[in-house]
Amino acid sequence: MAHYAFLDTNNRVTEVIVGVHETELIDGKTPEEFYSTFRNQTCVRTSYNGNIRKQYAGIGFTYDHIRDEFVAPQPYASWTLDENNDWQPPTPKPDGNYYWNEATQTWLPFEQP
Repeated sequence: MAHYAFLDTNNRVTEVIVGVHETELIDGKTPEEFYSTFRNQTCVRTSYNGNIRKQYAGIGFTYDHIRDEFVAPQPYASWTLDENNDWQPPTPKPDGNYYWNEATQTWLPFEQP
């Protein structure tokens, strides 16, 4: 059993399915080739443990063909992609339990009950 992501024309993931093992052939085709042809939509294998293509694909992720990896959706408008396809905030997160406040563009501490 393996997981496969379907991409739209902008390389965004529209669906992730469970399919046959990646080493099995279907009508003489690899699963990616078969599912792509069957659905008339690009299909790329993804992995829960991140062994391939950097991270497990989810709906809304983008597939980077050049790096052969999935990129998570932008978490906040102010964040930018770094050279590793990871989203970075305008300022580094401090140590401890903080969350990003986009309105103020600052890290705020979680309140302890």
